[in-house]
Amino acid sequence: MERWSELRTALYVARFGTVTAAAAALGYHRATVNRHIDALEAEIGTRIFLRHSNGYTLTEAGEEVLRVAQSTEDLTEEMMGRVRGQSGIVDGEIRLSLVTPFAGLIMGAVDAFATQYPKCRVSIDTSEHWVRLEYGEAHIALRAGQKPDHPDYVVQSLGGLGVGLYAHETYRSRFGLPASEDDLVHHRFVLPSDNERQLPFLPWIEKHIRPEMIAVASEDVWVSVEAISRGVGIGFLLDHEARARQNLHRVLSTNRAWSAQLWLTTHVDVHRTQKVQSMIKHIRSAFASFQQDNQFRQSKTG
Repeated sequence: MERWSELRTALYVARFGTVTAAAAALGYHRATVNRHIDALEAEIGTRIFLRHSNGYTLTEAGEEVLRVAQSTEDLTEEMMGRVRGQSGIVDGEIRLSLVTPFAGLIMGAVDAFATQYPKCRVSIDTSEHWVRLEYGEAHIALRAGQKPDHPDYVVQSLGGLGVGLYAHETYRSRFGLPASEDDLVHHRFVLPSDNERQLPFLPWIEKHIRPEMIAVASEDVWVSVEAISRGVGIGFLLDHEARARQNLHRVLSTNRAWSAQLWLTTHVDVHRTQKVQSMIKHIRSAFASFQQDNQFRQSKTG
């Protein structure tokens, strides 16, 4: 704690990438930020940042410093919340990490949280990679796929989301729809190009879709969504996303192996903080409402 000011300064430099931005966020002079970084590096005995023309980037030692600084900040926030008693004051920032198609599912939860805690800013990271919660890159991560197995993660299941093959009316009017898997060879597809994401439908793609059948391949989810919605080809969409758009037709029958299992993940060091627990509560409530609505829709169409 003797070096908390310097640690906090390093955290902000890592977060914002430049001394100028960190100084503005902290209310310090640039010289103060530089002095804190120099003092911390002298104390540790090694560089924690690489300086370059575009800003600062962390060294390997700096990654460890960032982990300690972020954990210290989160624990300090928790302590301050407890010191304030049961006043319900939650401020600062809460960082969420999720893939873009899930954004619509949690906006109700974000709105409820922001209404309850107007002094707390919600930051949402939609990068595709798994964030490192142990380095403070996010407070809460929402991802689909295999259950995270990090020993310091608290992992909760949110259930599954249906996934299907869809084609737009524009595509159907031009090319028709495949009557069976044997008919797929006569059609064109919009598919993900990143095969390392462990998507549940990748084995089906490898079995049924040849390279020459792919019209568009992209790592970006929204590029694929737009291509499917413009009739470029047949592609995979979350069922709730397809329902939200017009003139989309399901192709072939539902394949339960394609469903996306959702995991709500936090780090054990911040899991019990008031703001994290509150956001988790709102997210779980939003997904419970979504699942009930989804079951109702299925019963109406069944």
